[in-house]
Amino acid sequence: MSYNGKKVLVTGADGFIGSHLTEALVCNGADVTALALYNSFDSHGWLDDLPDSIRSRLKLVRGDVRDSAFLNRIMRGQTVVFHLAALIAIPYSYAAAQSYVETNILGTVNVLEAARQWETERVVHTSTSEVYGTALTMPIRETHPLHGQSPYSASKIGADMMAESYAKSFDVPVVILRPFNTYGPRQSERAIVPTIIRQALDPNCPAIMVGDTSPIRDLTFVEDTAAAFLTAGLAGLEFGHAYNAGSQRAVTISDVLDLVLEMSGSKKPVHRDENRLRPQNSEVRALLADSSRFESETGWRAQTSLRDGLERTIAWWRARFSEGRVRREKGYMT
Repeated sequence: MSYNGKKVLVTGADGFIGSHLTEALVCNGADVTALALYNSFDSHGWLDDLPDSIRSRLKLVRGDVRDSAFLNRIMRGQTVVFHLAALIAIPYSYAAAQSYVETNILGTVNVLEAARQWETERVVHTSTSEVYGTALTMPIRETHPLHGQSPYSASKIGADMMAESYAKSFDVPVVILRPFNTYGPRQSERAIVPTIIRQALDPNCPAIMVGDTSPIRDLTFVEDTAAAFLTAGLAGLEFGHAYNAGSQRAVTISDVLDLVLEMSGSKKPVHRDENRLRPQNSEVRALLADSSRFESETGWRAQTSLRDGLERTIAWWRARFSEGRVRREKGYMT
């Protein structure tokens, strides 16, 4: 399978996973249009951190997937569309649920409608393991019931169902890729791994503040997740169906915390921060992927161990500190 010369659009290319996927596509010879959310700061998000050798080969555009006319224009002539643009911060979804519906569901419909009109060869729609809610059985297969335990997860369930319906109703060639928790360089502190690492390394941080450390997660290094997207864009998969992509290894947040402290050499105390807790009935207690279907149909498999992935992520954060690129904003570091 080769992307050499293929015209590819990535929505949400300015984000964590999107920037890694964009970089991987360019390295695989694709002709990439990278969509970043419009802003007034002349920024393309994490795409601005890519090497010049990669950025110079990108077509960078700014816009919003909620704008159907704009999206229709930029999707014309694209062979493969990777749809990653979404609002993803779970805590904010409790405060602004409607914005999640508008971006995650309506934005997805706009992508699907444009793909239908222009007869795009393939759309890879990004789902999330959060749609399963707290696992009833583990490991979690794609047949597991879906539970909207937060406005965010509910909006992603809605987007997934729209993708499935367009495949069944209009024969839109859409694959639903469902990554489990991804971590690695360029991830913001909305996620637990960078939250722990930054606090462990920050000399101005006297203690490590965390929420509930008992939940179980399936953590996949970002380069493995990007490879799953590359695979989903070309492999012979069933349209309208979801495919899990995870490491298939379970780890508690407490275990991750201990490992980061050991690897970073931090001796800081750890305190529970009540403000970091989800509402009682909204916390997803356990997520562990069964990715056997995706593996058997494509040959993809996560390659990076948790220790190796954390080592690379800690090294990235150390470099950010040494370069003076970590600044405090409203209690968070960027």
